[in-house]
Amino acid sequence: MSRSTDAHSPRFRVRPPANWMNDPNGPFRWGGRHHLFYQHNPDAPVHANVHWGHASSPDLAHWDDHGIALRPTPGGPDEAGCWSGCVVDDGGVPTAVYSGIDHDHQGLSAICLAVAEDDGLQEWKQLPVPVVVGPPPGLDVTMFRDPFVFRFAGRRWALVGAGHADGTPSVLVYDCEDLYAWRFAGVLLDGRDAAAARAFGTRAIGWECPQMWETAGGDWVLAVALWDGDPLSTAYLTGHLVEEGDGGLRFVAGTGGLLDLGRDFYAPAVLQDTESGRALLWGWSWESRPREEVDHVGWSGVLTAPRVVDTHEDGTLRVVPAAELELLRAALPFTAAPGPHRPLPLSYDLLVTARSAATVSLLRAASGAELTVRLDPASGAVTLDRTAWPRSRPDGTAPLVLPTPPGETLTVRILVDGSLLELFAADRAMATERVYQRDDDVAELAVSGTDVEVTGWALVPPIPA
Repeated sequence: MSRSTDAHSPRFRVRPPANWMNDPNGPFRWGGRHHLFYQHNPDAPVHANVHWGHASSPDLAHWDDHGIALRPTPGGPDEAGCWSGCVVDDGGVPTAVYSGIDHDHQGLSAICLAVAEDDGLQEWKQLPVPVVVGPPPGLDVTMFRDPFVFRFAGRRWALVGAGHADGTPSVLVYDCEDLYAWRFAGVLLDGRDAAAARAFGTRAIGWECPQMWETAGGDWVLAVALWDGDPLSTAYLTGHLVEEGDGGLRFVAGTGGLLDLGRDFYAPAVLQDTESGRALLWGWSWESRPREEVDHVGWSGVLTAPRVVDTHEDGTLRVVPAAELELLRAALPFTAAPGPHRPLPLSYDLLVTARSAATVSLLRAASGAELTVRLDPASGAVTLDRTAWPRSRPDGTAPLVLPTPPGETLTVRILVDGSLLELFAADRAMATERVYQRDDDVAELAVSGTDVEVTGWALVPPIPA
């Protein structure tokens, strides 16, 4: 992909060459490649004029940009934007299922379809009539968007994110075995559920971008983006699905919590990859620098690295970077030990293993303040301290703590690509943050501790498979 020359621009993650991007859409395996679509304004780095952009990869590491996949249809149900959705195999025909809005939408979308007209998924026919024109009657729905299609009990179902007039968020469910004839099948889960309230909190007035996947152990995970008029964060619940006697479907929730503990992650998208037996997850990382800087560089937003998500026996999330990301590593690693500092490249992959308390410094300000990751195996905590790098978003710069089970050894993986920092604490917690290196900052690795090992790799353009 052609990239901005802005030093903050990620070089190895999916984003368009310029202008705006937000939610990942429709991760899909087809023709031996992974396809990933995303919300995109091709004309400016602002959230407007929403199209679907498209990238694909043979290996989850090397991505090719394919430009626009879906665009608003003048006079059509998506005339004011092609918003979030998914891509499914409908009897051998790749089909996009997405939210379309018209100019009078008032927060309510129609569910639209588009069918691929080539094996590369670069040409699409957008159907002029939506399969669902709006929310079901009688539920006082004020937010209705982001369809996600999955299979359960031998049938095809779809989730739709919703919010209601009384402030209750929910996920609605449809039977869509026939992708061209949808039947409303009830409320899968709403904010009055006790497990959801514990895991998600009560601030959200709508649940966006619902995603669902089956774990290796047979449980199901529901992930949603929490919305209160502005993006908040993302959360998940582990549980099981129950068919109702009237043809409905219900989610019985158990354990849950925040999906990503960082402050720059939203709108998850999941691919249940049957070929590899994995569930792969991406998210959108927004800009947290001033608007005038975004306008100057001409781009905004990036997708995270692909993550493999599953659950532990207690139902909590298990998450690790996809193994294919190691294809980006330079042939020769670098190591670091307590003592001398060493320069860091703009993009790197760092593995830290500590058997006692240790600190890794990644960036040093002119004031002497440092961007640090502290590992404490005994207490079970990984702390990211970026207080010296203020944010434009009003959510503070306090140190971020990722909890892990106490133990003798603690392993952390740190992926840095330009301004995008992705932190994985063991396989228990993840955090996505944006850190913008200033002209007088020094990117260097420093390690302190008595029993810590650090191995790193510069990221290099991969050789396509």
